Formats: sequence, structure tokens, C-alpha cells
Amino acid sequence: MAQDTFVHGGTIRGNDIRQHYLRYGGKGAPLVIVPGIVSPAVMWDFVGQRLGLNYDTYIIDVRGRGLSETGDHLDYSLDAYADDVVGFAAALGLDHYTIVGHSMGARIALRTALKAPATLAQIVMVDPPVSGPGRRPYPVPLERMTGMLAKAQRGELWEATKADTVWTEHSNRMRAEWMGTCNETAIVKSHEYFHTDDIFPDFPKSTVPTSMMVANKGGTVQASDVEEIKALLPSIAFDYVDSGHMIPFENADGFFTSLGKLLGKAV
Repeated sequence: MAQDTFVHGGTIRGNDIRQHYLRYGGKGAPLVIVPGIVSPAVMWDFVGQRLGLNYDTYIIDVRGRGLSETGDHLDYSLDAYADDVVGFAAALGLDHYTIVGHSMGARIALRTALKAPATLAQIVMVDPPVSGPGRRPYPVPLERMTGMLAKAQRGELWEATKADTVWTEHSNRMRAEWMGTCNETAIVKSHEYFHTDDIFPDFPKSTVPTSMMVANKGGTVQASDVEEIKALLPSIAFDYVDSGHMIPFENADGFFTSLGKLLGKAV
């Protein structure tokens, strides 16, 4: 039986909102996981369990998701999300920590690197949306996300997704149970900001060691994007995984192998 590294769930106030998190390991270098647009923290439990073997791991419920503060009145901009991470780390006294951000969380990681570089050891960006003004759209349409949210809120998402054998049954069930906690305005505004907030100008401003994991299926990050990013931040390291965009859920072994390379320590 695999070792259980879960320590506790907790709630703190950071950046003047309630922020919920799950903690694993409880010792070692601090690592913060920032999930994507429709991924409450609990969906990443299996990742936290694994990383907790080597890191003091925290998985954040991004505002508007899970058990963190929510509501149509909140700011769901990239800057607000990054300020939340800075506030979260400050509230828990984390220093020289690593951020592993997936999808929207990867964009948040990069923006956080500009806001609080002295507190960060490194960031790992996992298949970030690279859409923005004048760029191709994010390949996952908003209607797909809001449609799944509606099914989750009606208690129908499991029936609609249980035949999906790319994800494990456990991950499908967790998504069906927890996706309904996502605020629709948070999803809509975040998807909108994917297309109005260009992260490319952030790359040359970053002084934090940065790496990127890229899914070779789905087209979120393409070869031309990689070349543009390399020109903007020559020090960035890339690694590729045989997967669609939801890498940990579609190819967990590939995800952990790649993450170990990028962190410089096998996980």
C-alpha cells in the first residue's frame, strides 16, 4: 500500500480572501501546486500524495473553486490570482518555495514570479494557455467548460463522463463530485482573460528559474510558441510528455517522470 503523505487541510486569509489548501509531506522544501481553471485542489490529491514523499507540498484551491472564497463579485484576473499566491505564501511563512502550476495555474506561476521573485526557488509551468491578443484561441472552448459545470451542478457529470477511459475512474468521480464548486463567473472571466492578457511579455521580465512541461497532444503549446518563448527567456528548460492537456490525469507516469527532470529531483 502506498504511503499516505496527507497532513491536513486548512484555511488561511491571504490577499484579503479566504484561501483553502491541502498539505502533504509536512517536511522538506516547500512546493505549491496551483491547479487550472476548473480543477479544485482535491482533484490533485494523487499528485500531492506523491510529491509529499519529497516536498512540503501545498495544493491551493484557486479563488472561485473548491473551498476557497467565491462569488461573482471577486476579481478573477491573472494579477488577482498571482496576488493570492503571494498572500498565501506570506500567510504561511513560506520562503524559497517552488510553484508547479498547470494550465491557468502555469500562467499564475509566471505572473507570481514577477511579483515576488525573491521568495521563489523556481517555477514549473505545465502546458500553459498561450492565447492572447492577436494569438490563436485557447483550444478548449468556454462552452465545453460551462456545459460540464452545469452537468456537475445538476449531479449528472459522472454519468456523462464515466465512459472516459483516458482518466481513471477515481479521477472521473472526483471531477464529477467537485467541479460543481467552481464559480461560473470565475470560469467565464478566466477564459476571457486567456485571450486578453498576453503572458509572453512576462517571460523576459522573469528572474526566477523557469521550466515548462509541454503536452504533445491537444495543441495548447505548439512548436512556434516554444521557439518564441526560448527567444524571450533563453534559460528556460522544456520537457515533453505524450499526453493531452490534462497531463497528470491522462499520463500520470509521464507527468511524474517529466516533473522530476524539471525539478532536478526524481519524484
